[in-house]
Amino acid sequence: MLTAIEGMITELRQIGVPVSVSENIDAVQALRHFPLHEREGVKAALRAALVKSHEHELAFDAVFDLYFSPVAGPAQDEQSGSQLTRHDGGGGGGSLGSLDDAALTELLLAALQDGDGTLTRAIAGILVDRHAGIEPGRPVAGTYYVFRTLRAVDPDRLITRLVESDAGHADQSGLLRRLQREGYETKVEQFRLAVESQVRERLVGDRGSDAVARTLRRPLPEDVDFLSASRDQIVAMREVIGPLARKMAARLAERRRHRRRGTVDIRRTMRQSLGTGGVPVDLAFRKPRPSKPELFVLADISGSVATFAAFTLQLMFALRSQFSRVRSFVFVDGVDEVTDVLSRSDDIVQATAYINANGSGVWLDGRSDYGHAFSSFWKNWGQQVRSRTTVIVLGDARSNYHRPAEAALKAVRDRAAHVIWLNPEPQDAWNSGDSIIGKYAPHCDMVYECRNIRQLKGFVAELE
Repeated sequence: MLTAIEGMITELRQIGVPVSVSENIDAVQALRHFPLHEREGVKAALRAALVKSHEHELAFDAVFDLYFSPVAGPAQDEQSGSQLTRHDGGGGGGSLGSLDDAALTELLLAALQDGDGTLTRAIAGILVDRHAGIEPGRPVAGTYYVFRTLRAVDPDRLITRLVESDAGHADQSGLLRRLQREGYETKVEQFRLAVESQVRERLVGDRGSDAVARTLRRPLPEDVDFLSASRDQIVAMREVIGPLARKMAARLAERRRHRRRGTVDIRRTMRQSLGTGGVPVDLAFRKPRPSKPELFVLADISGSVATFAAFTLQLMFALRSQFSRVRSFVFVDGVDEVTDVLSRSDDIVQATAYINANGSGVWLDGRSDYGHAFSSFWKNWGQQVRSRTTVIVLGDARSNYHRPAEAALKAVRDRAAHVIWLNPEPQDAWNSGDSIIGKYAPHCDMVYECRNIRQLKGFVAELE
């Protein structure tokens, strides 16, 4: 047991989950209060001791399943003599194993409708044994084995059949039907996770937890690069960005309230000095009322950085309560203001769809042209930039070898309080190829490398 905990904590640290020495000790101490044969109780105790943020729960669950994988029969714990017993159905034979794929699929549909998790896991185990074709000793993460197993039952077809089984409820409202479909999608997703768990158990049994952990190691959502994120990783990052925005907004408000004292209150200071013979020993200050700055956000929405722009616009929109005014602009080779679009959209996905449908930010051929975009911004909106305005540019500064027109950005900087550039490319790639960030950097107060949510957090923490 102690060996498994040590390996699990090492793997959590490898993927970026912070685990201190004291939390390691707490995790071991917590297990004294749980029967070690109750796997879910052990999991809950370790999660409570080791996970400090909801953003890390999925990573913890995956690593726990590697190092505390149920085994086919009671496994003797070498430290305490306790047993961790198997709670899932496993890939057994018996009457279930004698069924063909068609019969198993019908049984699976019934189990999903009834919410029978035990039977669902048992069927998942049988299908993995039958279709995964796991090759002993092959150093793979198991994704291919999961794909081969799911191909035998076709999850999309399962959802369709589950929905069709309720066709008799045609009088239901559209909302109820949609909720019902989402419920079935959740159940099929649980089956997919059961298949992944079964594949993982077999890989652990073949190569050991440490070897499998290395092949399954994935970065946390906050460490995934915006420019290379997969579809699933983008969904995970969206789940992180909402709580991050609220947390950062509250933090900014607190810092603005306490970052400095107000001006000296002469009248109160002189009144207090009467007790010291007219000597103003203790200065009295007025309550500080720092003015909120204005925020102008210019986001490159060309294909190469569209994901990055979507996340940063979403975050800046959520932080609008900390600014007297937030105005948003998008550009490719032209520039358009989309402040109203963001304000009347329910979410960033709807806003993005509207922006794309209307060709916002496109002037001529839809290929990045920073020079023309900045020149157009200065011509149309430059005089609206004031000494309280912070301008944030989001983009990789790759301009397809067009004229940079850095004088337009310099003119904006001369009027603004700050100009800040967030670049989603690694700093090593700056000024290579058609990147002209070096032309614009002298006219910016700060140029940040901002490749992932962790770096975005660092930027917002410094933003005032």
